[in-house]
Amino acid sequence: MILADQTNPVARSFLRELDARLPRDFHEDIVVVVGGDGFFLDSIASRGFHGTFLGLNAGHVGFLLNDVKDWDQVAERLGGRRWTTHTFPILDAKVTLDDGHEVFRRAVNDVYLERATGQMAQLAVEIDGHLVVERLSADGLIFSTALGSTAYTFSAGGPACHPELQIMTVTPICPHRPRLDPFALPATAHVRVKVVHPARRPVRVVADGRNTPGVSEVEVYYGGEQVTLAFLEGHDFTRCMVAKILKP
Repeated sequence: MILADQTNPVARSFLRELDARLPRDFHEDIVVVVGGDGFFLDSIASRGFHGTFLGLNAGHVGFLLNDVKDWDQVAERLGGRRWTTHTFPILDAKVTLDDGHEVFRRAVNDVYLERATGQMAQLAVEIDGHLVVERLSADGLIFSTALGSTAYTFSAGGPACHPELQIMTVTPICPHRPRLDPFALPATAHVRVKVVHPARRPVRVVADGRNTPGVSEVEVYYGGEQVTLAFLEGHDFTRCMVAKILKP
């Protein structure tokens, strides 16, 4: 199956290049996604995180994706199943809404809380039952997988981590008081964030770009689910991180 971002003219042109080169009977047990990182993540979530996903970069950074330099080579590697699969942990978020209802969200990249009005958020943060911050005044707080650490987390001053690390990064967004620095937790960590005065300082939760407003509490943890991503022959995570993130 091939999915292309029809709102992206580059992705549409990439799809034409693929159609011209792949055999008509190409029906691999893999989902080829043509677009940017955002479309890639949305495609994964829309399919319930099940299956194997291979992205072709028709966006900008495309850290989760395969870059296209030679269409004949790409078609040859796809047709010959010349790719490597990697599994990555998925973040779970149990979100309690202002009305008491609970909803569950999942993310390959990150889950973050952010202020929903002009007032900064105030958040109480617990890790494994230990109160870390009674009242963090900030624009928000980002929880990221290692795979997703090169996205919003890195932009907010957090560390860019090698995708194969089994960690959760925690990065405050514009912290005012206290001046909490970014830090990393083991994959076994269970974090609970309570919104202080949610009626006066409303907060929303965003999981891989999907918005949930009116939040009073969030629990973030690795629930054991994984996503499988495929990279064409020759892909190297370290080289990609250095080229695209550390020395763009």
